[in-house]
Amino acid sequence: MAVDRDRGPLFRLITPNQHGRVTYAELLFDLVFVFAVTQISHTLLGRFTPLGALQTTLLLLSVWWVWVYTSWVTNWLNPELTPVRILLFLLMLGGLVLSTSIPKAFESRGLWFAIAYAGMQVGRTIFWLLSTPRARILARTNAFRILVWLSVSAMFWIAGGFAQGQQRLALWAVALGIEYISPAVRFWIPKYGASSVADWYVEGGHMAERCAGFIIIALGESIVVTGATFADLAWTGATVTAFVSAFVGALAMWWIYFHKGAEAGSELISNSSEPGRLARLAYTYLHLPIVAGIILSAVADELVLTHPADRSDLKTVLSAIGGPLLFLIGTILFKHAIRGWLQLSHGVGIVALCAMAWFAGELSPLMLSILTTMLMVIVAVWETISLSGAAESRSEKPRSEKPQSEATSA
Repeated sequence: MAVDRDRGPLFRLITPNQHGRVTYAELLFDLVFVFAVTQISHTLLGRFTPLGALQTTLLLLSVWWVWVYTSWVTNWLNPELTPVRILLFLLMLGGLVLSTSIPKAFESRGLWFAIAYAGMQVGRTIFWLLSTPRARILARTNAFRILVWLSVSAMFWIAGGFAQGQQRLALWAVALGIEYISPAVRFWIPKYGASSVADWYVEGGHMAERCAGFIIIALGESIVVTGATFADLAWTGATVTAFVSAFVGALAMWWIYFHKGAEAGSELISNSSEPGRLARLAYTYLHLPIVAGIILSAVADELVLTHPADRSDLKTVLSAIGGPLLFLIGTILFKHAIRGWLQLSHGVGIVALCAMAWFAGELSPLMLSILTTMLMVIVAVWETISLSGAAESRSEKPRSEKPQSEATSA
């Protein structure tokens, strides 16, 4: 998604070395996606089968994509201006239709879901195209490229809304494939070619803060679901322990992402010579498994709370192990993109979770929750200590010496 650096009448004024703040209109828009994330986790919980997991994954991919595209556009357009605010309010309405359609998207409300999704994607891009002055040829051309790709995918979305069963799933998978591939090929279309990576200019601090906000949304949804489930249960020793384990696990995820990673990412993308390339990889693609991991962990927390002492079935094992695993895979790749090396603590955590999967079925859901939470806490503490030690080591070295690679200490 590209735009030239010249400011149009509805564009943000980008000042070098100055962080563009997230506006209240954007935060209000994000509230719709608290509901969307809740709908996704409940949908997965209600149909935890291979087909249900595939369908829910597709719904998550679409929710993330419509949100992240909006974040790109509001990185360029100024939400403080009335026309852009009205755009966000209309997108909120579309987002509510989208969210309420999620539980029955593959049943009676498929067409509503498709219309809401395609309308948000295409409508927002048309607004961006019309808001860009004709003199700004580069920005208009790139908006047109994106509009072409999204218009093609919209046809598959709408066709899938009319279809039934497996045909709907196939058509929507094609639509999502088109949209996820398009940024990687820089929205190439005949005659116009592809956009230049150098033209993918974003205000890096704003983009980092927007994506961090979505992580907060997902974590907040996890905590709310845990609290609501716990409130309706009898407060026994097992349920209280499960509640505390779920809460500490959410805090550990927050610590792993925000204590070092979010700040480092914001600083790097703000000072990058190619912020668009980094935003496309680190924030558009690599944040998706992080969000998916948090949602899957929320499903596990609800399962553990309602059946803490039973033997862990396949659903509980997959969610309790898979949630933290997806989260750590996403964070290690995200931090590799911004630091250039793999975080050893995260890698060990990933290996430990895979090893735990071999005997997880022999454990009670409560014990499985406690072990995964302890592992996430260890990862968080390990990373904090290792990076703090590396920072102290660099500060003690003479300026003429090169600092030792952090890859060996973290």
